[in-house]
Amino acid sequence: METSGPTSTRRDFLTKVLPAGTLACLGCTKLCGLFQSAYAQEADQQHKFLADSEMSFADVFGFAFAGYYIPILQGLRSQIGEDEFIDMVKEASAESGRNAGKNMARGVPSNDFASFKSWATAPDRFFQHALTWDVVENSETALEVKITECLWAQTFRQAEAADIRYASICHGDFAMASGYNPQMRMERTKTLMQGHDCCNHRWLWES
Repeated sequence: METSGPTSTRRDFLTKVLPAGTLACLGCTKLCGLFQSAYAQEADQQHKFLADSEMSFADVFGFAFAGYYIPILQGLRSQIGEDEFIDMVKEASAESGRNAGKNMARGVPSNDFASFKSWATAPDRFFQHALTWDVVENSETALEVKITECLWAQTFRQAEAADIRYASICHGDFAMASGYNPQMRMERTKTLMQGHDCCNHRWLWES
């Protein structure tokens, strides 16, 4: 399946799955092989690092998060104290989200509303496998998406780390919107991670 929009590279895939810096800490050639396998045909002789790892999307999320990321952050939470730890993670998540939005904007010809909406209106393979959603509204000034299944939520809730996931990933969504374009802002009152029936993401374009 061909990819489209601002999320068509291996780096985009990784930044969607993992917060900044997490992959570097893993040091796992097996996981990297999954993302690099699409480039194997370019090599005269395929290196073993480029072989297909035969991991499903759920396996990737479970390996990257449940195996390493979540236990480390749970340990930090117990050492620092829950309230202070969550505040620190939210602050870092907002900065990471803002930078992610800016990086997305640099990767498209124009960081207008139409280019941003392409992830939901013309989704690539990654989002099709990691999320289930319906587009509730799609206009020149608003995009509302109702997400009913989320592989991030499933992975973190199974590991009893919903608060860590919301602070480290969900919270940064607001800053990512304005980082992509200052004319855009996001509203949300429900998330699967917090135990609601859906995530009601709504992005607004303001001139």
